[in-house]
Amino acid sequence: MPDAKEGEDRVYMKITGMMVQILIDMAPEYCKYVVLENRKRVIYVRVLRAIYGMLQSSLLFYNQFRSDLEAKGFVFNPYDPCVANKVVNEKQQTIRFHVDDLMSSHMGPKVNDEFAEWLNMRYGLIQPCKIVRGKIHRYLGMTLDFLVKEKLKIRMDDYVKNMLEDFPVKFNKDSKQETPAGNDLLDAGKGKLLNAEYCQIFHTTVARGLYVSKRACLDIHPTITILASRVREPTESDWKKCVCMMRYLFCTSLYHLTLSAESLRVMKWMIDASFAVHPDFKSHTGGTLSFGGGAAQVMSKKQKLNSRSSMEAELIAVDDVVTMILWTKLFMEWQGYPIEKNILYQDNKSAILLEENGRKSVGKRSRAINICYFFITDQVEKGNVKIKYCPTDDMIADFMTKPLQGEKFCKFRDLILGPQD
Repeated sequence: MPDAKEGEDRVYMKITGMMVQILIDMAPEYCKYVVLENRKRVIYVRVLRAIYGMLQSSLLFYNQFRSDLEAKGFVFNPYDPCVANKVVNEKQQTIRFHVDDLMSSHMGPKVNDEFAEWLNMRYGLIQPCKIVRGKIHRYLGMTLDFLVKEKLKIRMDDYVKNMLEDFPVKFNKDSKQETPAGNDLLDAGKGKLLNAEYCQIFHTTVARGLYVSKRACLDIHPTITILASRVREPTESDWKKCVCMMRYLFCTSLYHLTLSAESLRVMKWMIDASFAVHPDFKSHTGGTLSFGGGAAQVMSKKQKLNSRSSMEAELIAVDDVVTMILWTKLFMEWQGYPIEKNILYQDNKSAILLEENGRKSVGKRSRAINICYFFITDQVEKGNVKIKYCPTDDMIADFMTKPLQGEKFCKFRDLILGPQD
């Protein structure tokens, strides 16, 4: 094989195992390129085009597509490498993409038409790019519905339907489940370990549940977060909790997320913590972000260390979410929406006092708190975040910290998902 020319990039691939025989069966001429390494057949090939599904191919495509967009005058958002903007006719055009799935938005339809033509000329030589126009789009497993002005509905009906079809337990019209989990969700797994078959089903279901819980089915996010911590050694009780969640998805399969904004310059965060709710007495963090209607972001995670009081747990919860708060602010401002108010709501006045005043307000019970958890104090002093008190009965983030039941679950679910049809 000739040496690479100066400045030329080359990608080589090593083919081993049964793939060697498959390649020879498909193209016998490759037989002469087989070599032995440790008595095993190997073929080395030079990759002339990107191979879909490989990490290297994704990187090659990204670098090429990014350079093409930059050549057209697009500027990438430094806080998200897959979002680029360009001002066309005094209005901003935004491109966001995930590998080869792409969305273009602009106030003028002609601008999107011209971009689609360029995309086909540049990347549609072998197979034309599939281009969809209108107010309803299928994107990354989601159905994005823009039919109602200033509202976005995100549905994943088909995705949930496929999850239910692949799940071994079947449900019917008589199946009832009002919440995705019972009060025992946080209890340690009990019973025998699942066999290999059901362990794999549990793992797959939880992985798919994680995907849908961050997009349209935010109401199962706290449940799926707990189940995700049990995938290594799931037990019979964990399986029952998984069945409970799937039954709830069956009963609410047509639910969707509806997002609206009173102002894209005002962010409202709700942060809460449930103290010592895990079997090892660690607390749980919950958080939500809203611009007006529905939750644009949610968080539910087990805290990494034990706290000695609910006030400490609240302080740790803020530290768990503060990086997301700052990143969202920076991302939005780069997109052209200067954040005028970045409000963090909490229901613990002692924690608020500590966060606003820093270590100078600590007492005997709080003096041992690590200084890293006072990073929020710096952000308050810089004006990046403003902390306000919220009554416990209105603390939506409580939904993300534990398995709520009854009226409180329904109340917060409706606020997180937004109005249903």
